[in-house]
Amino acid sequence: MLSQFAIAGHGSEPGGRRQGPEARGQGAEEQHPPPPGRPRGTRPPSSPMPGRRRAPGARSCLLWLFVLLKNAEPFQVTVREDNCIIVSLEASDVVSSSSVYVVKIAGESKNYFFQFEEFNSTLPSPVVFNAKYHGLYYIVTLLVVNSNMVSKSARSITVLTKPLPVSNVSIYDYKPSPETGVLFEIQYQEKYNVFTRVNISYWEGKDYRTMLYKDFFKGKTVFNHWLPGICYSNITFQLVSEATFNKSTLVEYSGVQHEPKQHRTVPYPPRNISVQIVPINRNNWEEHSGNFAEESFIGPQEIIRKEKLSHFSDNPPEIPAVNTSAAWPEHRYNSTEYETTSQPYWWPNEAESSEGEEEFVNAVSSDYEAGVINVSGKLTPDPPSFLPVQMVLTWLPPKPPTAFDGFHINIEREENSTEFLTVSEDTHKFVAELKEPGKYKLSVTTFSSSGSCEVRGSQSGKTLSFYISPTGEWIEELTEKPHHVTVTVLSSTTALTSWTASQESGSNSTIVSVVSLTCQKQKESQRLEKHYCTEVNSSSSLIENLVPGAQYQVVVYLQKGPLVGPPSDPVTFSIVPTGIKDLTLYPLGPTAVVLSWNRPFLGVFRKYVVEMFYFNPSTMTSEWTTYYEIAATVSLTASVRIANLLPAWYYNFRVTMVTWGDPELSCCDSSTISFIT
Repeated sequence: MLSQFAIAGHGSEPGGRRQGPEARGQGAEEQHPPPPGRPRGTRPPSSPMPGRRRAPGARSCLLWLFVLLKNAEPFQVTVREDNCIIVSLEASDVVSSSSVYVVKIAGESKNYFFQFEEFNSTLPSPVVFNAKYHGLYYIVTLLVVNSNMVSKSARSITVLTKPLPVSNVSIYDYKPSPETGVLFEIQYQEKYNVFTRVNISYWEGKDYRTMLYKDFFKGKTVFNHWLPGICYSNITFQLVSEATFNKSTLVEYSGVQHEPKQHRTVPYPPRNISVQIVPINRNNWEEHSGNFAEESFIGPQEIIRKEKLSHFSDNPPEIPAVNTSAAWPEHRYNSTEYETTSQPYWWPNEAESSEGEEEFVNAVSSDYEAGVINVSGKLTPDPPSFLPVQMVLTWLPPKPPTAFDGFHINIEREENSTEFLTVSEDTHKFVAELKEPGKYKLSVTTFSSSGSCEVRGSQSGKTLSFYISPTGEWIEELTEKPHHVTVTVLSSTTALTSWTASQESGSNSTIVSVVSLTCQKQKESQRLEKHYCTEVNSSSSLIENLVPGAQYQVVVYLQKGPLVGPPSDPVTFSIVPTGIKDLTLYPLGPTAVVLSWNRPFLGVFRKYVVEMFYFNPSTMTSEWTTYYEIAATVSLTASVRIANLLPAWYYNFRVTMVTWGDPELSCCDSSTISFIT
């Protein structure tokens, strides 16, 4: 049987070997625990009296007790990977062989108690508790019950179970700010899984980052602290559980079972994008014509000859074929410039047989160089050819801090041909020669490609539009929208639009766009209007072919050449319905009548409202009250039967047309008829 001294934690040698009762020697007295407030062991020595010496045995006994207390270990509590709590009893916890040792585990909705098996000289097997919750802290208390059934709490240990890991992760752009923000969505087991925060770890380029985040709602959160254009790789999520007990904090991290993610934020777009068109002097065009940049737009007349005639000799030079393309409009050249054509299949033989004969000249006769003779015999000069112009595109780098590796230049011509170019991050100017007239759209975007993430480009900060006329005139895009747009209704079928625009806009025409708002509210089989059911554009400020009772929306655009500026603020107006006609009453007796009427052919409305006016004897008042409402139809006539009238009573009846507009319009109060039953 273990002695009281050994049970108290002083029965182990420094080497860790347990001692039995025989190690203490025979006749050792039973040692009792010290009273509260005093250390366990021998009584602390008092101050030595002068002239007295401490016994050598007392000093060695104190040293031996200190060593034993230092090596005593309390009961052990560990948490396994399968979320089981293992409680092991140590020798220092045993106070008596006759006592019963019980483990109390608290933390869930109820407390659990487990008793250690009875033991003698060998310590009992550990207690295994299968914890239900992951990420929850449990308080494990060792209770000692003596023979008098009095329990005493020996000591308590707090442990924290590990939360379950995240199973799946999705990362999306945060649409309001994709340059710095992402939307994290994580999936994990919610039942019996407790956590306080989420640990997010990732590589920001070449730097490793980790942070604790707690603002997750239903597995989603917006993280708006990243840098634009950076490749974030090896992104992992761990659920973190935290608990504070006796001024000590316990922290447990879940494992990582999901696939690590990567995401690149969108870089910021370049700033201050501008374009300039510089005409090339016609006199030195030849000097530039042989030095076109690879990025320039090349038209169908790719090979342009100088004002020389091409003579075929014995070994004629190779004649390049025309690079034709249906996407490019053809432009004729004057008599001093020619395009070479492919040789016919019969040409090589004749060229070889012409040796020694007069040279064959592949050119227009000099009599026709000045122009083409028309029917009247006069010379008609060819229209001048288009001279290339130089386009100078400049921009500034995106606002810092943005990680980027270059710029994409997109040049679109006539909405069917596009040049896509890439320049380095140090390039802030691009020069090209445009060889074809037409409408152009330019955009410059930033792209980021370094790292293992996918290449991403910035949003287009600004799209530039301009027009190059066949004569080389440069027309800049319109950026101003019309202001103070108003619509004045002139009649039931016409209206006049007016607006203001500054002289700096440079527009020379306008586009008035009109669409009906009531057409789509009607069933197609019941539509009473057709013209403005789809958007109709006109260059006139006068709007015609309107339908009474309809509601319209007008938008005005400024135009210069083929370029169209931004739209104005939409303006809504309504046309008052014309009302019914030929209202007729047919009496059916002293208590009933039939009302019949016609409507105009041109008109749109939502419903008819039939009202009547009479003296009501129950309320002692006279007022207009609605009797019936009839939905609009394509029929030009309508009728309704009115019953339950008072005999020998005076009535007024009225029928009005109500529109679909907001607010509703109605017409007309004058459509009334009187009758005495």
